[in-house]
Amino acid sequence: MAMEDLYILPSEDGWSVDAAGATRFNWDYEDGREKLLALYQKGKDKQWDAEKRIDWDLEVDPYNALGLPDESIAIYGSRFWDAMSEKERADLRRHSCSWQFSQFLHGEQGAMITAARIVETVPDLDAKFYSATQTMDEARHAELYSRFLREKIGMLYPINDQLQSLLGDTLTDSRWDMPYLGMQVLIEGLALAAFGLLRDLTTKPLPKQILTYVMQDEARHVAFGRLTLRDYYKQLTEAERREREDFVIEGCYLMRDRIRGIEIWQNFGIEPREVKPLVEDSPYMQAFRKLLFSRIVPCVRDIGLWGERLQQAYVDMGVLEMGDANLDLLMRQDEDLAEKLDAERFQAEEEERKAEVHEAIALGAQD
Repeated sequence: MAMEDLYILPSEDGWSVDAAGATRFNWDYEDGREKLLALYQKGKDKQWDAEKRIDWDLEVDPYNALGLPDESIAIYGSRFWDAMSEKERADLRRHSCSWQFSQFLHGEQGAMITAARIVETVPDLDAKFYSATQTMDEARHAELYSRFLREKIGMLYPINDQLQSLLGDTLTDSRWDMPYLGMQVLIEGLALAAFGLLRDLTTKPLPKQILTYVMQDEARHVAFGRLTLRDYYKQLTEAERREREDFVIEGCYLMRDRIRGIEIWQNFGIEPREVKPLVEDSPYMQAFRKLLFSRIVPCVRDIGLWGERLQQAYVDMGVLEMGDANLDLLMRQDEDLAEKLDAERFQAEEEERKAEVHEAIALGAQD
């Protein structure tokens, strides 16, 4: 089946963005910043193949791909939910997973393009080196999310308006640091939190593998943004810093509104105005919204954007206390969980191979 036939809503063939900013070359090939070069080395060492590392033979029920409780669906317990048949509820689970992973997919393509843009525009060669490894990472992520949606779910959603708007703002700004701020801090930070929540909640092995391994890469990407922007933002004037904070405020509101999934409800004949209060009042969605900012808020504070207006915006969103989170600890845990999953899988495979050998020996002895 052609990819275009899998889209549940009409999708444009492509999207052209008139990116701004100068392409910068740097002829100074001496060693750069130690921490950034160490991250570049790590980026090279940790490359992996989505075809080989992911166990694509694992079965997935497209109508219950994640195994999440129904309480995770915003309309659960409402009159809309009560009026649904079991088949309609199963369809809704499939649509919810498709919508979520479709936004992951589109975000990863946006990250790939933005990382390539950073290679062009960032003035420092060490940052160009690392961003080149990130471009490959993001291509791998887009590859595996696309395959998961095509082969296991069989349904895709177009890019969400809010995500497209933030990507457009990120790519059309001529200042070289804005792709970092829009992608590495906001979009990647929110994606990391969303991936982590689903990774920890899903009871299904294939999506757990995908999310765990993607997060291992994304932890490095957020660290890259922090290292570069922390140094640069110390040099900004108050007016320049305020401009960046305004961008963060607008981006965070866009990301918060994105998770309402209006496109899903429209497919089920539910008006956005009717579902909005359900999304706002759902205990699961309230917790989800808050956790989504667990990576963004401490990162924004760490790079030096912590003015009064920005803090007030986080108070309004109910996430200000996230600024005290230990981002380094969260990133280490993301990497450790990927290594642990590898060890568990390889051990299980080794034991399975040994059992097959013993079985073959026993059969041979009987002959």
